[in-house]
Amino acid sequence: MESETVENCSSHDPLLAVDSTDLPSGVNSDEYLELQFRVLRLTFLLTIFSVGIVGFFFGIQTTASLLIGALSGIFYFRLLARGVGRLGTSSKIVGKIQLLVPVALVLGASRFPQLELLPALLGFLLYKPALIIQFLSMP
Repeated sequence: MESETVENCSSHDPLLAVDSTDLPSGVNSDEYLELQFRVLRLTFLLTIFSVGIVGFFFGIQTTASLLIGALSGIFYFRLLARGVGRLGTSSKIVGKIQLLVPVALVLGASRFPQLELLPALLGFLLYKPALIIQFLSMP
């Protein structure tokens, strides 16, 4: 049942789509996809929770900065997961395109006064607790 959900999600969203060539050799593709989607789901839940708390205690500008940072972090994690998935096949290094995401976030925060840097960076790092929680919950 869980693998059907993973397959259905990946077939509808091109950002979440994973080719069979994107998977590391020696790793079961279903396990790899499930791990990615568990981390993404947990990251979305942490994002919703943190945006709600920040929205309650701080202003709309801080909340929007955190949300933009969190969405950037999710996009960064997805690019990183795709790069890691390709390591076992054709390319020997992880692509450097994902490094543009945090650079663009910092440049955007310095260019637009509506975007606060610290909440955006904290939002960007919200995928890290999801990875730690996932690691600690593995058997």
